[in-house]
Amino acid sequence: MRGISRLARELKLSSGTISRALNNKSGVNPETRRKVLAAAERLGYEPNQAARTLASGRTGSIGFMIDLDRDSVSNGDSFFMGVFDGVQTELALHDLDLLVLPCPSRQDKFAYLDKMISRQQVDGMILSEIESDDARIDYLKEAGVPFVTLGRTTSNQHYSWVDLDFEGVAQVAVDRLVSLGHRRIAITVPFGKVNFGRVFKTAFAERLAFHGLEFDSQLVFQTGIGEEDGYHLVDPMIDRPDPPTAVLLIFDATAIGIYRRLSERDLAPGTDFSVIGLRDEASVRYLRPGLTSFDVSLHDVGRELARALLPQVSGGAPAMVDLIQVKVPMELKARQSDCPVASRAIRDPLLLNGG
Repeated sequence: MRGISRLARELKLSSGTISRALNNKSGVNPETRRKVLAAAERLGYEPNQAARTLASGRTGSIGFMIDLDRDSVSNGDSFFMGVFDGVQTELALHDLDLLVLPCPSRQDKFAYLDKMISRQQVDGMILSEIESDDARIDYLKEAGVPFVTLGRTTSNQHYSWVDLDFEGVAQVAVDRLVSLGHRRIAITVPFGKVNFGRVFKTAFAERLAFHGLEFDSQLVFQTGIGEEDGYHLVDPMIDRPDPPTAVLLIFDATAIGIYRRLSERDLAPGTDFSVIGLRDEASVRYLRPGLTSFDVSLHDVGRELARALLPQVSGGAPAMVDLIQVKVPMELKARQSDCPVASRAIRDPLLLNGG
């Protein structure tokens, strides 16, 4: 049974009296209040969410906007599932629910966000797929909507964000490859305007400079997230006059295709060519040789997002709420896909062709 009207008919009281009794408002005598609460429990009363929102100005929900990208869907990317789990774990402690808002791939992200906010469906927002200059951030600030972002803009302006520690990954990976003798190292970055690719590339270039190595823009390869994307990366990388001897991947699943194409060319990952992934994804854990990559708790990423947002949602004035900007650390999981520079001549096209 749902709704105040049913309770009003059952107890022969006005809807206004029922509402005041349920919400512990004044003007209801104790005996009437007791009868209303007892009847509500007995009859399974559940408050109408729209009515509660109008009365309190709160929805009890936090929106998490993601891009419903065809590439992610077709490749079964599970990144957000782990993050959602962490967010909801933290929100549940505060009697809040997570509302996932998937923006269709063909729809403008700003227009989609504007529609969701205009409908007043959430008390706060978590944004993902952050672009270098993301208009959604200024929009939410001007609208006074509490928010936090998964990722950061170029400017890192005054707002709360949580991101993976791309700088730490670049430092550890480059240091490791340089110690193995590599001097020509390629890197992959995502297509599109998402800013984490820029952050990753910048950190990579800075770490090369630390070792006195020149950053070569010709060794930066844009890619999607799937196996076939990795497969089609190999030839452009190793057919260069001065090819790289190692690659640092932004998407681990591309390693599957890289392994396959290297094998077709009679080259072995971890022996003739070194590969390091960014995130220890389930899809690549059974590759042989094992893929050296970085481990991160997506559950912790989600909890950090919720913790950054909750002080804003609880009613604190924006100027009084502490700014939270967190880089979640990632731990290297060393396996067998990276190695000292090969004695075989990946650099020599004649040997590659059996000459």
